[in-house]
Amino acid sequence: MTSRDYAIQCIKDEAQALLDLIPKIDEEFDKAVRLILECKGKVIVTGVGKSGHIGAKIAATLASTGTPSFFINPLDVYHGDLGVMTHDDVVIAISNSGATDELLRFIPMVLHMQIPIIGMTGNPASLLAKYSTCHLNVSVSHEACPLNLAPTSSTTATLAMGDALAIALMEARHFRPQDFAHFHPGGELGKRLLTTAQDVMRSDDLPILPPDMHLGEAIILVSKGKLGLGVAEQDGHIVGIITDGDIRRAMEKWQEKFFDRTVSDIMTRTPKIVSPDTKISDIQHIMQKHKIHSVLVIDNQKRLLGVVDSYSCMI
Repeated sequence: MTSRDYAIQCIKDEAQALLDLIPKIDEEFDKAVRLILECKGKVIVTGVGKSGHIGAKIAATLASTGTPSFFINPLDVYHGDLGVMTHDDVVIAISNSGATDELLRFIPMVLHMQIPIIGMTGNPASLLAKYSTCHLNVSVSHEACPLNLAPTSSTTATLAMGDALAIALMEARHFRPQDFAHFHPGGELGKRLLTTAQDVMRSDDLPILPPDMHLGEAIILVSKGKLGLGVAEQDGHIVGIITDGDIRRAMEKWQEKFFDRTVSDIMTRTPKIVSPDTKISDIQHIMQKHKIHSVLVIDNQKRLLGVVDSYSCMI
């Protein structure tokens, strides 16, 4: 076999391990979800070695999707970290064998504090499974490792079970994109969902046109404005909008008579408007729905504050 063949076989083995998890999603999984939903404290994830690395990722996923959670190494518990745990917490303990010595020495402390334990192991007959409030079976038939030794399929299965927990909890909590953004303010989604029109709108040197202005003059102002549009105002109130596209279509329609026409002849009298606190994600939806590239930002008196175009939304 070539190195490529080994890689393909590894992926096939791990994919099959994930599919084999499906029949193991049972009432114990439902019980685990209920325990976490009813938890008034934190979800504390623990594990040793590779299980610890997977546990840290599971804790991070839970925390970013609305479940207060963090990872703790059971070895650190013996040196003072037990103080972070309270009776209101839930522990997710991960061990493929269910017999990891460092983890098992930690379990009696958790039981003494009457903290529920969600055990996640590949051995339903193990001591960890026995002492768990509920047990999630992540057993695999074999590792993807050709020696059947290195944790590969087993760690993939454990990670997937953790993701399954997080997704089930998201649905149970009715977790929305806005909620996700609050936990990820630095990401693209967070920026789009938290940034508002007033944060990105252009408010200086806006191309304002009187409705009776001839189109020959209007072209110059629209061009100088570099927004691809002009806002028609009368007595301080917005009465319409013209775009580059409107101007091109008017030139084709009227040709030599084009310069005799005015802004009011081609303007759209119902431009799309938003308030300063409208989220960028909502503005993008408006643009996509109406196939436009700009919206006008107005105040409570419907006076123009600025313009948000599609380039402004590319944050």
